[in-house]
Amino acid sequence: MKLIIRYLKPFLAMLTVSLILLFGQAFSDLSLPRLMGDIVNIGIQQKGVEAGAPTAMSQNGFSLINLFVRDADKQLFENSYKLITPNSSEAERYIDDYPVLQNTAIYVLVETDKSTLADLETIYGKTAFAMMTYFQSMQTGVTGEEISNGTENTPADFDISVFYEYLPKLQSMPREDFEKAIQVAGASDSLLQSQVGTTFTTMFYTELGVDMSAIQQVYIINKGILMLLIALFGGLCAIFVGFIAARVASAATQKMRRDVFYKVENFSNKEFDTFSTASLITRTTNDIQQVQQFIAIGIRMMCYAPIIGIGGTIFAVGRSPSLSWTIGAAVVFIIGLVIILFAVALPKFNILQKLIDKLNLVSRENLSGLMVVRSFANERHEERRFDSANKELADTNMFTQRIMAFMMQALTLIMNGVSLLIIWVGANAIAQSTLQIGDMMAFMQYAMQIIMAFLMLAIMFVMLPRAMVSANRINEVLNTEPSLEDKLNTKRFINVRGQIRFNNVSFRYSNAEKDVLSNINFTAQPGQTTAIIGSTGSGKSTLITLIPRFYDVTDGAIEIDGIDIRDVSQNELREYIGYVPQKGVLFSGDIESNIRYGKEEATNSEISKVIEVAQAKDFVDQAEKGLTTPIAQGGTNISGGQKQRLSIARALAKNPPIYIFDDSFSALDFKTDATLRKALKEYTSNAAVLIVAQRVSTIMNAEQIIVLDHGRIVGIGTHKELLTNCEVYREIAESQFSKEELA
Repeated sequence: MKLIIRYLKPFLAMLTVSLILLFGQAFSDLSLPRLMGDIVNIGIQQKGVEAGAPTAMSQNGFSLINLFVRDADKQLFENSYKLITPNSSEAERYIDDYPVLQNTAIYVLVETDKSTLADLETIYGKTAFAMMTYFQSMQTGVTGEEISNGTENTPADFDISVFYEYLPKLQSMPREDFEKAIQVAGASDSLLQSQVGTTFTTMFYTELGVDMSAIQQVYIINKGILMLLIALFGGLCAIFVGFIAARVASAATQKMRRDVFYKVENFSNKEFDTFSTASLITRTTNDIQQVQQFIAIGIRMMCYAPIIGIGGTIFAVGRSPSLSWTIGAAVVFIIGLVIILFAVALPKFNILQKLIDKLNLVSRENLSGLMVVRSFANERHEERRFDSANKELADTNMFTQRIMAFMMQALTLIMNGVSLLIIWVGANAIAQSTLQIGDMMAFMQYAMQIIMAFLMLAIMFVMLPRAMVSANRINEVLNTEPSLEDKLNTKRFINVRGQIRFNNVSFRYSNAEKDVLSNINFTAQPGQTTAIIGSTGSGKSTLITLIPRFYDVTDGAIEIDGIDIRDVSQNELREYIGYVPQKGVLFSGDIESNIRYGKEEATNSEISKVIEVAQAKDFVDQAEKGLTTPIAQGGTNISGGQKQRLSIARALAKNPPIYIFDDSFSALDFKTDATLRKALKEYTSNAAVLIVAQRVSTIMNAEQIIVLDHGRIVGIGTHKELLTNCEVYREIAESQFSKEELA
């Protein structure tokens, strides 16, 4: 996780912006259920009349309500309304809203502060409920306690004139007759008070000539437009968050991929022995891809899920506290399910990347050695190897995917079960008038959002193990310090001649039991060819790789012009070496680009010259496009001899003071070999040339021949000298030539 955080630090500003946008998206998503509930509760059920005291009442209505107001609240109630008479200066202000004002005086709510208005609304709700309780008990014999407990429903629609018929009688009755109803109202549910109050407000407005259909329509349209705007805002936030997440994930993993590539470029052969090529490819591609997906989705889900989960819980509990336990039950089930499933699936996630490594390795070996596989008719064996690795990876993937599929279906079942539970409990609450339909619908949506938040977190936990495994594998590469490092204060070569001196050099591979090379001492002079020969496994190629510092010597020192090669930078050292490996390696492109790989600024005449020296002119001229002839990856579209000659031409184009040919003539016929060596002798007359060869004919004209046997020098000299005084060399020569040819 530290690796991911380190690469995300440069994008802190963008991550902060995305977090702000996620809050905006969450605000949008959490606001929509509330607005939908308002449309159902207020827009449909209450005909657009919001809960609270009416803004206007007739004189009869004011008198009726005032009868049931508690004594302690009478002054506030009476001071909150003033009487407006027809044809008065204030009447013009209200006549459009209340048409009856043309003929009849009405009471209008005065402007007041929010605190006073809130107190007035509470008083009005209790008073309306007390009045309804009194009238129902008077007409039907139903007690106020039964109404307040929800065993009797409040009337959905009344004609206010029914209440006015009793007004003269009520005004003449003593105050004590209303006290029981007022007490019942004070102990009743606030929601029930609000509903009764809204019912009376609707009747008062109808009496005043207000167009209730217009109020309802305006309310629903306004809320609908607000929902559309909020949904649009949330959608834009989601789009921008997705854009930022994609940019951050791509940029962070691009830098990660670059750092891994640069690190691998600085690896010595020792590190390549530790990490297989297949593993390094998987780490650079698939592992970083896993991290990229985790970052891209994590920015959106990992941050959004807690916001929507916590916010949804707060909104849901605030909307209907009586149903909040259903969410708690769902969360407990979900957490338990996720813990159980991940305990089963997590070990499988940890081995997925290793299985991809294994499949990559098998595929790479099969493809690179396809000719060998076919020559031994072992296609079936390779198919079984691939099927075994492929099946193991597929089975592991299928196991984890089945676990996740089961989890998704189980979460869906929980979601649907919670919906049914909310409907069941909510229906009873609605029947008792302690919950409104819109609130129940909003609560259901909040519950779904909370469960979806846990679902998103579950998805993240699916990706997290693989991403963490991938991040650890990437970190292994980045934290691996190359065994070959330049010193802080490096020296510089000046006028390099190319003299190479091995001073008592020994070398041992890491974890090896004994040295591969022991006590190597010789000097390769510029202008001369130094050849190295020996039996297979004698250490010839190992000795050559020490000069460009592919490995560092275990003991002793290698000097160029008297300077220890460990005292100069690796880059500068290799600038003065033209290296041709044992296996010719070409890059995808064309012939010219592969030769210019040795010297980008080489002129056309220089390229023509090195092609001629490397004996590649014939096949280049015969190629359909000449120098622009395409070269496939690895040079698979040309022969082995052609690859070797182009590799030699590439090294010659560099024109360095030191040339190293590691058995680079093995694929050439004897005639081409002889011609190339003659041309090479002239072209490299001032350079130090080191040649590793198996064929005596390739090196017999060298000024100095070094014979290796089991990592030790057993002979140094010319061809004739070694035939006389080196038994190992003589045996090699006699195995390739007759005695008459050697005489």
